[in-house]
Amino acid sequence: MDAEVLVVGAGVAGLTCAKQLVEAGKRVLVMEKSRGVGGRCATRRVDETVVDHGLTFYHGSDEALRASLESVGQGNVVPGWPRRVRGQGTPCQPGAFRAGDWRLAYVNGVTAFPKRLAVGLDVRLNSRVATIEPTADRWRVEDVNGREATARDLVLALPTPQVLRLLDSLRDTPRELESLRALLREIGFGPALTVIALYPAGSPIPDWDMWYPEDSAVLQLVSHDSSKRRRPVRTALVIQAPPAWSCGQWERPEAEWSAAMLDDVGRLAGSWAAKPETVQTHRWRFARIGSGGDLSGPMMMALPGGRRLGFVGDGFSPGGGVQAAWRSGCELAQRLLEDRAT
Repeated sequence: MDAEVLVVGAGVAGLTCAKQLVEAGKRVLVMEKSRGVGGRCATRRVDETVVDHGLTFYHGSDEALRASLESVGQGNVVPGWPRRVRGQGTPCQPGAFRAGDWRLAYVNGVTAFPKRLAVGLDVRLNSRVATIEPTADRWRVEDVNGREATARDLVLALPTPQVLRLLDSLRDTPRELESLRALLREIGFGPALTVIALYPAGSPIPDWDMWYPEDSAVLQLVSHDSSKRRRPVRTALVIQAPPAWSCGQWERPEAEWSAAMLDDVGRLAGSWAAKPETVQTHRWRFARIGSGGDLSGPMMMALPGGRRLGFVGDGFSPGGGVQAAWRSGCELAQRLLEDRAT
């Protein structure tokens, strides 16, 4: 397939960039390795219960982003969530509770926002990109299924370790990219092991929305996920481990690390919390950007033959998180449009 712009990655950054380019009249193809859009803005159904198992809520200071988030579905927004916060532990994003910032969640799950962004876009799912290759005046991209696409402009909206893997796939690395590698390696990501726990009817209902334990090496947060939902029939907790502990447990069987996490939740919240009726797990390899590893803005490089290569994501705008991802997608789209116009 031939496009004007190829975007690799259908998280918030990639979708935002693609949407603005399409609205400006560009032909854009988005290639995404997963079966759905959103990346860490992930929602799944567990025994017919909606659960957010990556990002737990949206927050920020940008009013344009807030307006976009609030436009998703009449009555779907849960403003101010989480309202009841317990513990003095470190949030996933240090700025999540700054004075004056807004917070919100969705009744039907955080994936509602990336799904709205994807409306009207040409998104190729289940398309994990294997190689990128510059030709005389275009980029040729091939996924693991052998499907190809070409475009003059290529946007990589991926965690930097995955970006570096694709750059390593180049047969002949353009000289302009050599110095870029070292900069990209400065943007580090930490993993997060996650447990989804559903409890039988009649179980205790926590009097908090979010708990950030200050005396646990095993837990970073415990989200009372069902407090976002209308008339929930079961208590649902989403439990996430901090990067250091997740790294140490990464290769262990999931039954072992999930049991350790549930045991610690039971210590904190009561013995009932260690005995869910249903348990599912998830490994987020690139869950959180390292402190101080973000850049001031998205990157774009002009290469021989008129080709351009851009980079967006939560590492390409100050502060990290969804707001940084969204801003980087907006900014790169404008740069791509303005540069071609001059």
